[in-house]
Order: sequence, then C-alpha cells, then structure tokens
Amino acid sequence: MSNSISRRPAHLLAAALFAMSAVAAQAGAMCDNALTRAIPARAAGAPGGSAVVEKVRTLGGSARDAVIAGEVLSGNVPGFLRRLTPVVLSGRAADGAAVEITLCVTPGYLAVGSDRDFVRVPLGLPAAAEIADRFDFLLPTTRMVDAIHRQATVVLAPSPMAPTSEMTSTAYFAQHSATIDRALPGKRSLSLLTAGQKKDLVLSMRLRQAPGRVAIYGWHRTNGRPIQPLSTVHGARYADYSHGVRLVSRTAYIDGQPRALEDVMQDKRLAHLVSSEGPISNARGLLASLYR
Repeated sequence: MSNSISRRPAHLLAAALFAMSAVAAQAGAMCDNALTRAIPARAAGAPGGSAVVEKVRTLGGSARDAVIAGEVLSGNVPGFLRRLTPVVLSGRAADGAAVEITLCVTPGYLAVGSDRDFVRVPLGLPAAAEIADRFDFLLPTTRMVDAIHRQATVVLAPSPMAPTSEMTSTAYFAQHSATIDRALPGKRSLSLLTAGQKKDLVLSMRLRQAPGRVAIYGWHRTNGRPIQPLSTVHGARYADYSHGVRLVSRTAYIDGQPRALEDVMQDKRLAHLVSSEGPISNARGLLASLYR
C-alpha cells in the first residue's frame, strides 16, 4: 500500500460544503463553544508542537505520555480543536419512533501546540482517558467512528509507515503528523471534519472484559472499510504513530434536546444507534476506570 495520503478532490470538497442543509447548520449551532469550556485557555507562552516534540524526542511510553498530557491538560491545544463539529445519527428507536442524535466531535485528532505549530499526538489509553474525562468528553464507539468517516468533509486515505521497532517512537508520530499536514487542502480545512488519517482509541465493552488493554478501531480506507477491526491485542499503555485520540462531547442532542451522552449509551431505547455492542452502562465510569 502506498505511503502517500490522498484527499477528496477539490471540486468534491466544494460540493460537500455547498450541500450543507439547514438541518446540518442547525446541528452545527448545537456544538457551540460552551461544550469546550473545560479546556483551559492556551497560555501566551505555551510551547509550540515542534518544541514539545523535541522535549520528548528520546522518551517513550508513560514518560512521554506524562509530558504531553501535562501540556494538553494545561490548555496547550490548537484552537481548531476547540471548534466542535456535528455528526448526526438518524434511525429508529427500539419503540419504532424516528430519532436524530447529534454528537459534537473534534474535527481532527488530539494535537499539542498552536494553530500554526501543532503535532498530532498518539497516547496510551490512561493518558487519553484522563484528558477526555477532565475536558468533559468521551472517547467514541466504533459506530461513532464509522459515522464520523461517512460524514467527514475531508476524507484522507490511510498512510501506513514501515512496521518496524520505531513505530512507537516520537520521530515516527511526528513524521506521520507532517505527512497528514501535506495532504490537507489548506489551513482552512483544519476546522472541517476530517477522517481516515488515524485509528481510533474507542470505548468498548471489551475494555471491561479485558482490563489492562486498549481498544482500537478504524483507519478507514476511502471506500469506507476500516483497516483495523476492533482489537484489544495491545496493552493499555501502548501507542504507535497510527493511533489517534478523537474526542466526543458528553453533551449530545436527541431531536435537538440536550442529553448526557453516557445516558444515551445505556438507554435500551437508543443505545443501538450509538453503539454496535448495544448498551454500554456507565460509560463515564468506564472511562474514569481506565486512568484512576
């Protein structure tokens, strides 16, 4: 498979933007800045992504995660990740009623730094879970990951790198982040929902069945088929360049009305719309258990 990343042609990108319906615009209004209020403001003197990468260049595993998580939790996150985008799941509730669930998700994967100087950062599950929880987010389910890919405005083809012992190195993930940057259709696209560039860390019932593991899924090809089926083969602290952390707000909207996403995920009437595994009880408690 080629190591290059392809992107949706410019004329299709323009068409996707033009095709935004009134419903989509209304959904976008739901995902306002209030949903990111738990993310601290970025300090004026915060280091850029390239400086953080140099700081952790020789580190790996938990030691690297601790440094990166410290930066992220202090608010050293680019502004475009604070502008959430809507993903709408429509279907029938268990009682047959039509229902529309709007999720508010980060347009891309977690990164450290500023809008001008940022690097996408893979993290082990404990660090990713703590960031999500403290910022008032959850990790996505596999069904959410599929919906994000289907509705993405910018669709990138996966760009695998050589599967060597360096897969978990800082150099590898920094290189992969730069490759993604080169594939994007300009800086404006950073705030557009983008998918296909990473595998996702996901919330899954398997995490209760296999404690001490990380659940990963996705890296969809442009035909919509994921390279990575749901897997818990790796230990919880494992992270390589192909992993990404997509955040989903804990506030969802059911037919326009706000509701806690963890309640939706355990609601027998609605859970199948957001989880292919059926109800996931106490999703926030599950998330917290992954780092506490």
